[in-house]
Amino acid sequence: MPVSGETAAAGDAGASSTAARGTGVRGPAAGDAEAPGPAAPDAGQTTVLHRLDGGVSWITLDRPEAMNALTWDQRERVIALLAEASADPAVRAVVLTATGRGFCAGADLRGAPAPARERVAGDVARTIRLGAQRLIAAVLDCEKPVIAAVNGTAAGIGAHLAFACDLVLAADTAVFIEVFVRRGLVPDGGGAYLLPRLVGPHRAKELMFFGDALPAAEAERIGLVNRAVPPDELPALAAEWAGRLAAGPTRALALTKQLVNASADSDRSTAFAAEAAAQETNMTTRDANEGVASFVERRAPRYRGC
Repeated sequence: MPVSGETAAAGDAGASSTAARGTGVRGPAAGDAEAPGPAAPDAGQTTVLHRLDGGVSWITLDRPEAMNALTWDQRERVIALLAEASADPAVRAVVLTATGRGFCAGADLRGAPAPARERVAGDVARTIRLGAQRLIAAVLDCEKPVIAAVNGTAAGIGAHLAFACDLVLAADTAVFIEVFVRRGLVPDGGGAYLLPRLVGPHRAKELMFFGDALPAAEAERIGLVNRAVPPDELPALAAEWAGRLAAGPTRALALTKQLVNASADSDRSTAFAAEAAAQETNMTTRDANEGVASFVERRAPRYRGC
């Protein structure tokens, strides 16, 4: 099977080979998608750590030896955990992070099921839709705010995974790499959708055309990262921000996320109508009434997430 991005210390990782070397087996050409199939038992559970602490769902990629290059099993596990976070009232915020010196060095297809036949037209598009795009959509559609705590290199789909999050914190030693061009590939996993909306088309094209490593400090300067901090301060800052979100009005945050995510694709009248509808929906929640009552009574609000 094709193996994604070389996970060397230089961080030159992220997009998979177009064919497996020396096998004659043709696989997906893109660095973030592979045909769905049965995962090894509990494989995702052993390489994706999860804990719920104070209303915060902590999702941690745990393959430091591979700079957390994302396997099929990990991807499916992360998607499942994000769906669970949306549905679980005990979850009020999500933090997505990783162990070791890499956040995610792209896709690693070594754990993907072998193709049953020669690739035909339509296979690559289908596997991208079912693979990387599902992952990015799971982050964007999660009904709880998602913080990326980027501890190290984020390349290819790993960079897009971070950019899809609602807030991005990064160690100041981290780098972001639009690695696809280095492999002669088109960016996938939502990159051409996310980046222009975050930094504008010209800056997005610069990052994607050249594939240069973008240091966290520069990513912060151009708006891709909210804060770049020393590595030893990252966990505490992520916990602080997540704690503040977990104490907030959860449904109002979910509706705000939906409005902001849809804003770039809406005209003014559509956006205004969506805003009014969201406020109408939100005013049926307990937290909205608590917020108004606390203001009138001049006290701190006590939000319950409902």
